[in-house]
Amino acid sequence: MSQNNGTILSTKKLSVAQKELFLGAGFGLVEYNAIKIQILNFSAPKSIKNAIFSSKNAIKAIKIHRPVLFDNNIENCFCVGESTTMLLAKNGQKVTKTAQYASELAEYLVNNHKNKVFYFFCGTERLEELPATLKKAEMTLFEVKTYKTELNLKQFHQNFDGILFFSPSGVRSFMQQNELGPGIAICIGKTTASEAKKYTEHVVVATTTSVESVIAKAVKTLKELEKK
Repeated sequence: MSQNNGTILSTKKLSVAQKELFLGAGFGLVEYNAIKIQILNFSAPKSIKNAIFSSKNAIKAIKIHRPVLFDNNIENCFCVGESTTMLLAKNGQKVTKTAQYASELAEYLVNNHKNKVFYFFCGTERLEELPATLKKAEMTLFEVKTYKTELNLKQFHQNFDGILFFSPSGVRSFMQQNELGPGIAICIGKTTASEAKKYTEHVVVATTTSVESVIAKAVKTLKELEKK
């Protein structure tokens, strides 16, 4: 296995297929989970017409504590991110709309579903953007906190050519005990990139909000730097 192209740190453990995308391109890979998820016990109505999901963790929480909701008891799902949509579909749910970012989904809901009631299944550290936009539009939104995000602190004693970040919390976790050094922060979306920009100017954003897109952006960016 060649590592001539440098070493990349992923702040999220990757699947075998995802790792192979790096290793096949000649990069070394170090990985760990920068955040830990604690599933919370929560309550929700027996049936819901319109549900919002911005994280796969909320789906996992429902499967543990309220699996009955996935038995044809949610009429429409509105999602942020491709991976969230895919997991919902895998669990037999109808995805009415998918957006790349919470701001895009919020705008869509305000413009197309203003008079409807929504339940937002989210984490305790959820971003303010979506609920704030719906509140400003005087829409009815119930938040259901389904999981808690905890930082998993770890110190590294080496520099990395690229560091993959998948959430603002992941950035904060890594930065508590490390520095980015000369490495480039490759981020899954603009909100994660905004957090990374607090620590470095060397930030790039993936084309879409998927892990595979982050990997593709990392490989492309670092190979282009080699040519300079």
